Amino acid sequence: MAVFPRAGAAFVLCAPSGTGKTTLAAKLLRTFTRLTFSISYTTREPRAGETDGREYFFINKSEFLRLAEEEYFAEWAEVHGHYYGTPLQTARKLLAAGSDVLFDVDVQGAKQLAKAFPEAFFAFLLPPSCAELERRLRIRETEQESSIALRLFNAVNELKEAEWFDAWIINDDIDKSFADICSAYRSACLNPQLRAGFLSQLLKQF
Repeated sequence: MAVFPRAGAAFVLCAPSGTGKTTLAAKLLRTFTRLTFSISYTTREPRAGETDGREYFFINKSEFLRLAEEEYFAEWAEVHGHYYGTPLQTARKLLAAGSDVLFDVDVQGAKQLAKAFPEAFFAFLLPPSCAELERRLRIRETEQESSIALRLFNAVNELKEAEWFDAWIINDDIDKSFADICSAYRSACLNPQLRAGFLSQLLKQF
C-alpha cells in the first residue's frame, strides 16, 4: 500500500545574532533534501559573498513598506535598524506541495509565523554564555563597535522570549548542536497535523 503523503513541515529557527544559526541552518539544508529555505526580503545591504535571491531578496525601504502594506509578508519586523520579511504565499505553496520549509527569523517574526502557521515547530538556538556570544560577533569582523553593542543589547530581549519555543539548542559544540537540531527537525516532521486524513482512512480498513 502506498504511504499516505504528508504536508510540508514548517520549521522555525531563531537565535540571537552571532549564535551560529546561519552555519547550522546551512548544514541542515545540505543534509535534508526535502527541506527548503524560506528566502526573506530585507532592506540591509548584502554582505560579502551574499547574492540577491539566494540568502535574501535585497530591496529598498520604500518597496519593502509597500509590500508590507499589501500584506505580502507572513511576518515582518525591523531588526537592528533594518527590515526583514517572509513572503506568505511562497511558503504556503511550498508547504502544500509537501516541501518542508526552514524559516530563519527573529523572535518578532516567530510570533507572527505562529499565527500564520500554527502547526509550525519552533526551535531556539542559545549561546553558551554572554562572553562567548560577544567573542563570536567580534571574530566575524563584519560589525562596527556600535553594531556589536546593539546586537548584545537585543540578545537579552530575544533570550527572554525563548521560554515559549518547542525546543532549546545550546550551541556550545557544533557537532552536538547539529545533532540536536536534526532531532528537532525530525520531530517537526512527525506532527500529526501533517497527515490529516490518514487516521480516518486507516480506521475505515477495520
